[in-house]
Amino acid sequence: MLVEKNKIKEAVEKAIGNSKKRNFVETVEVAVNLKNLDMKKPENRIDALITLPYGTGKDRKIGVFAKGDTALKAKEAGADLVLSPEDIDELAKDKRRLRKIANEMDFFIAEAPLMPEIGKKLGPILGPRGKIPQPIPPLSDPAPFIQRLKKSVKVRTRDKLTFHAPVGTKELDPDKISDNILEILKVIENKYENAVNNVKSVYVKTTMGPAVRVI
Repeated sequence: MLVEKNKIKEAVEKAIGNSKKRNFVETVEVAVNLKNLDMKKPENRIDALITLPYGTGKDRKIGVFAKGDTALKAKEAGADLVLSPEDIDELAKDKRRLRKIANEMDFFIAEAPLMPEIGKKLGPILGPRGKIPQPIPPLSDPAPFIQRLKKSVKVRTRDKLTFHAPVGTKELDPDKISDNILEILKVIENKYENAVNNVKSVYVKTTMGPAVRVI
C-alpha cells in the first residue's frame, strides 16, 4: 500500500478545513505526480476507468447509443442522452454538434453491434477525448452500466507524469473521500511493479483551495 488511509484522511480534512467558504460546492481533487517512468512508452501510461466507492458527489453525464427496448430502459435508468443508430449518421455530418455532445458527456455506452459504425464515423472526435463508448451486450439492461459510470472517473496520463481526478465534494464525508482516493491509488499499485518507486507525490485539494500533501 502506497499510503495508509488515516494519512489520506488527515490531508483531506486539512484541505477542506483550509478552503474558504464559496457560493458553490467545491470539488475535492487528488493530484498524483509520477516519477522514473518514460511516458513516451505506451505501456507506462495509465488509461483507466475507475469506479469510486462513493462517487464524486456530482452526477456524471452519460450518453447511450441504443435502439428499441434498450433505448427505453436507458432513459428510465437516468441516461442524460440517448442516441439512435440514425443519430450516428446525423452526428457524423454535424461535427459541431458532435463536439458539443462529446464535451458535455462524461461517458458513453453503446450496444455492441453499433460500435463499428460509431468507431468509423464518430471515432475521430470521440477518440482523442477519451469518449469512445463502452460496449454493452445487445438487448441487455443498460441500468447497471449507467449506475456504475455515474460513480466513475477516467484517468489518462498520456505523455504527462501528472494526473488529477475528482474524488468528492466538500459536502462528502472525509472518510468516504479517503476511500475514493485509495481506489485511485490502487490503479497505480496494480499498474507498476514497484509503485512506491514511481510515485513522486500525492496532493489533495478543493477546487479553489490550497493543495495539501499526502505523500
